[in-house]
Amino acid sequence: MKTSTKILGVVVLTLFVVAILVWSAVFAADHRGVLTVSFLDVGHGSSVYIVAPSGRKVLIDGGPDSSVLRKLSAESPWWSRSLDVVVSTSPDKDSSTGLVDILRRYRVAVILRSNVRGTDSASRALLGAIDAAESRGAKVVGAKRGQVFELGDGAYLGILSPDREATGVGASAGCVVMRLTYGATSFMLPCDASQALERYLAYLDADALHANVLEAGSGGAKTSSSPLFVGYVSPDHVVYSRDCKYDIPEETADTFTRFGSEALNTCMEGTITFTSDGRTVSRIQK
Repeated sequence: MKTSTKILGVVVLTLFVVAILVWSAVFAADHRGVLTVSFLDVGHGSSVYIVAPSGRKVLIDGGPDSSVLRKLSAESPWWSRSLDVVVSTSPDKDSSTGLVDILRRYRVAVILRSNVRGTDSASRALLGAIDAAESRGAKVVGAKRGQVFELGDGAYLGILSPDREATGVGASAGCVVMRLTYGATSFMLPCDASQALERYLAYLDADALHANVLEAGSGGAKTSSSPLFVGYVSPDHVVYSRDCKYDIPEETADTFTRFGSEALNTCMEGTITFTSDGRTVSRIQK
């Protein structure tokens, strides 16, 4: 009787392992040739989850609380507890707080971080979580203009800012501005960049800023989304990552209307997901 029970246990365990391997292969195949970008609905803050065509996974920021854990789980397989790259664009609590829980619960290969040094409790908690992840084997890299992070199969993250040591500047001046590219398509991710920084990037990069999708800086606040910057990006879609209790300033909305961008809002529509085949970008309706 005991022997039969042991055999049954081994069979069940083997089938379980085989099922995991099969579904892992299915999940990987689903992403072959396709880039998926999800703007997670985490309230008043930003969190962007990227699955590259190669299957590599990137999380940019974690929003203002632990809700990112639930939102991320909804976009990835239940057994997935690893991330290839985690990016902390700023120590600001609306971007970094959720990353503390992520870094505690996920295995992370690379942490790309802003060099801005915050002094509040949220900044200290993030720094502690980064140090702990580094002690477990994560590689920590300070972000700087010109860096390119290859995500495989032609997808990559390019760092546009900061272009100098940013330890002594504010979060909006030293946050990590990125452009995600796959084939002829791209996504502009400007963190909480101020209008002054946006105009500086327009001076440096001009038409090279163009992207199919733009995440509105600072959740759509009037401190970001300068007409000059938005004009060069010229996005088909703009995503507001925000809480509905905060109104979108009229001047911000007018800027995107002027350039013909479709406005999408996580507080009204939940997580917003796009896919790219390297030629065109499509929104997934859930």
